[in-house]
Amino acid sequence: MTPKNELLFLALGGSGEIGMNVNLYGCQGKWVMVDLGLTFADPSYPGVDLILPDLSFIEDNRDDLLGIVLTHGHEDHIGAIPYLAADLGVPLYATPFTAGLIRMKLEEEGIKSQVKLHIIPNEGSVQLGPFGFRYMPLAHSIPEGNALVIDTPYGTIFHTGDWKLDDRPLLGVPSTPEQLTAVGDKGVLALVCDSTNVFNPEASGSEGDVRTGLLEVVKGAKKRVLVTTFASNAARVQTLGEVARETGRTVCVAGRSLDRIIGNAKSAGYLRDFPEMVDWETAMKMPRNKVMIIATGGQGEARAALARVAFDSHPIKLDAEDMVIFSSKQIPGNEIAIGRIQNALATKGVVMVTDRQAEVHVSGHPGRPELQAMYKWIRPEILLPVHGEMRHMAEQARLGLSEGIPHAVVQGNGDIVRLAPGTPKIIGKETAGRLVLDGDVILPADGSTMNERRKLALHGQISVAVAIDRKGGLIGTPAVRVQGVPVEEDKEAFIVEASEEAAKAVTKGAKEEEALRERVRLAVRRSATRWTGKKPIVDVLIVNA
Repeated sequence: MTPKNELLFLALGGSGEIGMNVNLYGCQGKWVMVDLGLTFADPSYPGVDLILPDLSFIEDNRDDLLGIVLTHGHEDHIGAIPYLAADLGVPLYATPFTAGLIRMKLEEEGIKSQVKLHIIPNEGSVQLGPFGFRYMPLAHSIPEGNALVIDTPYGTIFHTGDWKLDDRPLLGVPSTPEQLTAVGDKGVLALVCDSTNVFNPEASGSEGDVRTGLLEVVKGAKKRVLVTTFASNAARVQTLGEVARETGRTVCVAGRSLDRIIGNAKSAGYLRDFPEMVDWETAMKMPRNKVMIIATGGQGEARAALARVAFDSHPIKLDAEDMVIFSSKQIPGNEIAIGRIQNALATKGVVMVTDRQAEVHVSGHPGRPELQAMYKWIRPEILLPVHGEMRHMAEQARLGLSEGIPHAVVQGNGDIVRLAPGTPKIIGKETAGRLVLDGDVILPADGSTMNERRKLALHGQISVAVAIDRKGGLIGTPAVRVQGVPVEEDKEAFIVEASEEAAKAVTKGAKEEEALRERVRLAVRRSATRWTGKKPIVDVLIVNA
């Protein structure tokens, strides 16, 4: 689809879900993309860690795509770049800190020379065809969180990205209410807005409040302290450095992603007064009340530093009365993984503190009071909720309408929304799905590989080998091998029966090999179902003598 004399919006990710943000704006025959993120797999994708957006729509229209503008450096906004950006063949635009993170990703993937990356100064601007982009800083949980003021022939769009209000942000200088009001004074056609915390009746809170809470908790710790937080939350890392200095503790960092974020932040002009760090070996030799470890893994990631510490496979060791502070929000879906680590720590006698016990974390997304304030400053004609599940976006639409915004459109991935001219409405539907990164291969999330793997995980697999002579008669006894089928104590007896059923299915004189294979497959599967109630995948090998 090519945009005509109109202004269109199309989400290929991030609408109807939290994560994997990909937003397209179309006007006068051209498209621009805002963000290119990923999300993390859940157990319904066995063997997969990363989920990518299906960009087939814009790939088919890549000649009309002018570029990709990035709001900030979180994985759900830039994480898909190393896997998908080269195929799109358009330049990227980002502020310095975000550009540094992207550059590292491109280098790791070996495609730095294939993707053109333009660094836009903080509060800078860029013109792409009929679209003018201006970066406007907002507080978030990573340096250089930005809104985009997008000027178009049909009016101005205020695309918030991820944001919150913070009167004590500690890192970065967000736009003031006066600056935001000035944007609204010029007239805003549409506010495209983060919906994540719309059900929170309170403001998200300040990083300054977290500093106070962490300082109080760490002062009360008698022995070794480990604090786990999102690696990308450089503001929190800055806070922890200040807390360590004030409590007389030396900082040790555990986690490669933390090392990268700290290095990139320093190169972009942040964390300049961050205290000197010591390595793991030195930290373990220091008095237990003189060290603070900052570690990755607060979401239960099996390969991250905290999990390895909890299960004694890391040089950093924790013992009874040491303290672990979870300075991050528990993401829905990670409860089991986090609980597993917390149980391991509890077994060691480690003291744990979460945001339920003390103010050691605040969200990076706006609660209802912050959304209401933004509506008052920006005063859009249209509210377009994004970055949330359908329940979040529908609730923000209701909130916006109740606050006097004339129009609100609740859309989902793939919905084409015409913002102008005329009344805003959904006018069509395009492909918007999911891809999986399976090893080094990108596959459809609902394709045969994933479907087969789910069946294997649910039911197990049986292999049957049958030897046939030239007349179609059975030679010897069919060989049966079982994997993941629940016949542990009766395995030998089951294999005998399955082999007998396979032999019965071989009809002497049968000429059609595929028909024979199917008869054997069904016979063996029926046997497995009688024994287990399961319907395992049965693979049949016909050996012709």
